[in-house]
Amino acid sequence: MKISRSTGYALVAVGYIAQFYKDGAVLASRVSKQYNIPLEYLLKILQQLVRANVLRSKRGPRGGFFLARPAESITLLEIIEAVDGPMFSHLQLAEQTNSEPFSLKMEAVCRQATEKVREIFGAAKLGDTLRD
Repeated sequence: MKISRSTGYALVAVGYIAQFYKDGAVLASRVSKQYNIPLEYLLKILQQLVRANVLRSKRGPRGGFFLARPAESITLLEIIEAVDGPMFSHLQLAEQTNSEPFSLKMEAVCRQATEKVREIFGAAKLGDTLRD
């Protein structure tokens, strides 16, 4: 399993916003500067998170980004899938091998591993990552 750079940026940005949004909207430029993330790239990621109802955005002089919901109700899986799309095993081993028994077993293992990873990320709440 590989977590993309975009997803890494999303996790960092949401974590930062979660820590500071109670003081008001968090500017993308602040996150960009804090973690050396290219601003235009970060803005695209943040918009994906807004579309996924992880963040809210507000335009204008007091604009910026907020959590769309309490941190305790946002999972890391939601953040990851907002950026990288649904997490699933898309191997076609059985198709490629005319359903050789070994390939069916390998696909089953990969599917189970993916389900376990989804379960772990789905149980991991943003709010839990913010506690000392």
